[in-house]
Amino acid sequence: MTSPTLTEALPYLDPELPIAARVADLLDRMTVEEKVGQMLQLDARDDLDDHVLRHHVGSILHTSPERLIRANELTAQTRLRIPLLVGEDCIHGHSFWPGATIYPTQLGMAASWDAELVERVARATAVEVAATGIHWTFSPVLCIARDLRWGRVDETFGEDPFLIGELASAMVRGYQGDGLDDPTAILATAKHFAGYSETQGGRDASEADISRRKLRSWFLPPFERVAREGCRTFMLGYQTTDGVPITVNDWLLSDVLRGEWGYTGTLITDWDNVGRMVWEQQVQPDYTHAAAAAVKAGNDMVMTTPGFFEGALDAVERGMLSSSDFDAAVTRILTLKFELGLFEDPRLPQDALDAVVGSPAHADLNLEVARRSLVLLENDGTLPLPAAASLSVAVVGPLADDAQTQLGDWAGGSGQAGWLDGQPRDMITTVLDGLSGVDGWTVTHARGADILTLEEDPRGATFPDGQPRPPVVVPAVADEALIADAVAAAAASDVVVAVVGDRIELVGEGRSTATLELIGGQNALLDALIATGKPVVVVLLASKPLVLPASVSQAAAVIWAANPGMQGGRALAEVITGAVEPSGRLPISFARHVGQQPTYYNQIRGQHGDRYADLTQSPAWAFGEGLSYSTVSYADLAVSSGPLAVGDTVAAEVTVTNTGSRPVRETVQVYVRDVVTSVSWTDRELKAYRQIDLAPGESRVVRVEVPVAECSIVDAAGVRKVEPGEFALLVGPSSREESLLSASFTVA
Repeated sequence: MTSPTLTEALPYLDPELPIAARVADLLDRMTVEEKVGQMLQLDARDDLDDHVLRHHVGSILHTSPERLIRANELTAQTRLRIPLLVGEDCIHGHSFWPGATIYPTQLGMAASWDAELVERVARATAVEVAATGIHWTFSPVLCIARDLRWGRVDETFGEDPFLIGELASAMVRGYQGDGLDDPTAILATAKHFAGYSETQGGRDASEADISRRKLRSWFLPPFERVAREGCRTFMLGYQTTDGVPITVNDWLLSDVLRGEWGYTGTLITDWDNVGRMVWEQQVQPDYTHAAAAAVKAGNDMVMTTPGFFEGALDAVERGMLSSSDFDAAVTRILTLKFELGLFEDPRLPQDALDAVVGSPAHADLNLEVARRSLVLLENDGTLPLPAAASLSVAVVGPLADDAQTQLGDWAGGSGQAGWLDGQPRDMITTVLDGLSGVDGWTVTHARGADILTLEEDPRGATFPDGQPRPPVVVPAVADEALIADAVAAAAASDVVVAVVGDRIELVGEGRSTATLELIGGQNALLDALIATGKPVVVVLLASKPLVLPASVSQAAAVIWAANPGMQGGRALAEVITGAVEPSGRLPISFARHVGQQPTYYNQIRGQHGDRYADLTQSPAWAFGEGLSYSTVSYADLAVSSGPLAVGDTVAAEVTVTNTGSRPVRETVQVYVRDVVTSVSWTDRELKAYRQIDLAPGESRVVRVEVPVAECSIVDAAGVRKVEPGEFALLVGPSSREESLLSASFTVA
């Protein structure tokens, strides 16, 4: 085939033609090598010339600003000049762009229980991402966090399928905007499809020992929602289920996703999923068989498996694949490129980047989200501290002034991008920064403890595919001199703020932990600080729920800050001083001990007893919990509906009263219990929630509604249905049964 000249009137270059016609014309002109290349996404940190000119790649990821420009220059040299799709892990902000706005992690955002706020974050992120020439974010994560040892809990929206569905759907809407022809729209990715988080022993990407019925019951509903609502891409998990890698799981990909749900979007593998079938899972003998299996299973874009190119071509040569076997995938990829308008405008970095990336408006939104992400777990009345008073405050702990750790994973300094060591320090307000800025306070600082050191993995610095192995974490020993300095600062102060938690080396892909305890000298530090008798406010700046030492039961207050982003220190100062009311609610339960795993609230009924021989089974803090600086009461729950049919809605009213002296934002939570079920089922499930603002002393009658169709179970045959009988509507401030009012209703 000859290359078309720039002056040729080729149909696929005519923007006036329908997209389907342009795709068909271009596909007809492509060689098998060009088709295979379109299905390949490679790492831009490697040999870009080879990627574009020899492999004909359809997409790149992990692009620095300079590489992005170079990649576009190379594309212009190719025969068909097909533009690249540029992807990036923009997980809670534009993760790897210098000066971009980094928000609280997805788990932190989930603590807001505010879908509209999450949608605004995704929209602002899309504006920054699109301005930098990137078209595709690998977000949101719809995995259900179950085992807290898993290293990727921070990337989830927590433990509840309903809340995950609400927030993920909002994030997809924010990313994709009003449509892909909007220059500020980017492709959203629902990941990791499906059941990836159901790990064994908390180990990342291990076999997900999970039945199809269990998948349908809890893991699939959030994905089904965003699939039906138009999330344009799905990413497939690393793991195997029932021995079959998700990459080639015909039941999930063909029967459920493409079949039952009618999904027409684009599928992308996770990092080297196709190669892992050869070198890690060892279910394919070579890249030829792996490539053929991946194509036949319906994968569209193959992420970072360079061997897919030669393997797929070899499969064609050996008769395992035909040239037309690539057409469906290539059609979907080209359709995205035409819908984004990349043939007319490849959307390279804009000239006015500085006015968009890290803008003041996005910083204001970031502060709002950071405030809403903070969860007050305990308070003996010490908080809020008087901001106007002359107060001596000791701010101690290894994370009190650790700017990059405060941002969490996927945030510049987290190691996934070689061109960026961290975000600009002057954009980040640490806890020490925030409290030091309170007028009238005298603030002293002591580190108090170290957390860890690192050693190279004895098996070598890289995995078999050449990717770097995470180094081995060695917990730091308690340093008596550091503790003595912190105790001296505490003794000379009126109040202590102790900032403890985890570091990036303990978080992320391949970084699951065997323990949930604070690492290094942090427990010894907390014990020593609390022993001084001074009021100690513990700020747990941690990617996920961790287990605090027994001494913390004597702390004045505990606040969880789930990697609160660039504005986290300012938000914490505002909450601690009472300038802002704490309103966060837990999207995930806290264990008392790692041996309690898993600790999620909606477990199946029917076990013997409700405790271990040596420990209660109840969590330290449960899903939905969170304190305010006021108190709230619930009363007079009444269901206003009589016997109901499946098409009806359960309607109820409850009186919610602010019984304290400060304003409050209350999250009214609505759970449903199916009293008798044909198969074992959870005791209660979140089905709705409402947030209301109440002035001191204000009382309000709140109406809540739940469609009867949502009061369903998955029966023994794997069919989701509403079974007739008695139900209970449970309303209150958290998932704990003792905090919930109950009213009965019946489904005919």
